[in-house]
Amino acid sequence: MTSLHRTLTIAALAACVSLLPAEDKPKPAAVVPNEGEVKGLFNGKNLDGWVNVNCHPDTFFVKGDEIITTGTPTGFLRTEKQYENFELDFDWMHVEKEKMANSGLFVWGDPLPAVGTQYTRGIEVQVLINYAPKDGWATSHGDIFSIHGARCTPDRPHPTRKGMERCLPSENRVKGGGEWNHYKVIANDGAIKLHVNGKEVSGVSKSNPRKGYLALESEGAECHFKNIKIKELPSTNPKPEECAKVAEGHVSLFNGTDLKGWTTKEGEWKVAGAVLKCTGTADIVTEKRYGAAELIFDWKVPQNTEKSQCVVSVGGAPLIITLPNGVKPGSWQRQTFRVEKARGVAPIAFKATEGLELMNVFVHELKGNK
Repeated sequence: MTSLHRTLTIAALAACVSLLPAEDKPKPAAVVPNEGEVKGLFNGKNLDGWVNVNCHPDTFFVKGDEIITTGTPTGFLRTEKQYENFELDFDWMHVEKEKMANSGLFVWGDPLPAVGTQYTRGIEVQVLINYAPKDGWATSHGDIFSIHGARCTPDRPHPTRKGMERCLPSENRVKGGGEWNHYKVIANDGAIKLHVNGKEVSGVSKSNPRKGYLALESEGAECHFKNIKIKELPSTNPKPEECAKVAEGHVSLFNGTDLKGWTTKEGEWKVAGAVLKCTGTADIVTEKRYGAAELIFDWKVPQNTEKSQCVVSVGGAPLIITLPNGVKPGSWQRQTFRVEKARGVAPIAFKATEGLELMNVFVHELKGNK
């Protein structure tokens, strides 16, 4: 991922405004506490220890002794802490019995989604049923693969797509909708081995990152998870560049489903596919007011636009963002806007621009708010 870096003129209202990269350098591995002890990642009562990154508050919930995702919108629920080497056991069940039903486990992920997607950079362990493409590029049996900038080497070369970083399982051991499946995921020194209902079927190695957050995926289908337990293994001392980014307290301003938390004229902005799209001439502003804060968001304008810019303000400080030289409209760009000192508080506002699309809108309030 990259952030735009450019010198911009900011209104005099802001005492200090700076653009920063959206991703800081990863921190070194920490000492693993209680190494070798089997611990529950889910207490069976609530989502303590987990963070809803970019979904509606109702997307992930607890019922009985299960974590359930509705599948809407797409996004993920991650752990509060990072993990490196471990043995993870959990049970999962899709309720759909005939149609394709999708979910997944993200391993060694970043705290925020990758640019232009609702999913993190990391390694995905597939949780999928009722999917059998004719060309055989994927299965419903427990595939493992890299996503959104992560890298890995499959234990077996992909049978139909040369160089694809996806390990297809050696056999089908996944039960269908309405039945519980057990996964054991063994992750060690950049390698992941997946055991489906008691037998190893797939794996990858040489993963990067190889330390990061674990996450459950929401992707269009109701899925249940329970008995989530982890045993941490000794560290193999990953380099900083082999670690996922570290969470810095950013929270989502957009739930991917509706305009809750925002104000605008009716019909001027619409939500579709976890994306905010400008369809009128009215600005969209947050209900909450902010002073010193860091804003991260992805933005895109149509390919045929004549006005390839985005105008946003934080703490009363406006910023006009334009595409860098050589970048054509139609692609997602990530922007970080930081106001370190503000004279007062004001809503975060995006100016109406024809066809402007926004996603992955996160804010981190800084010290210095008045």
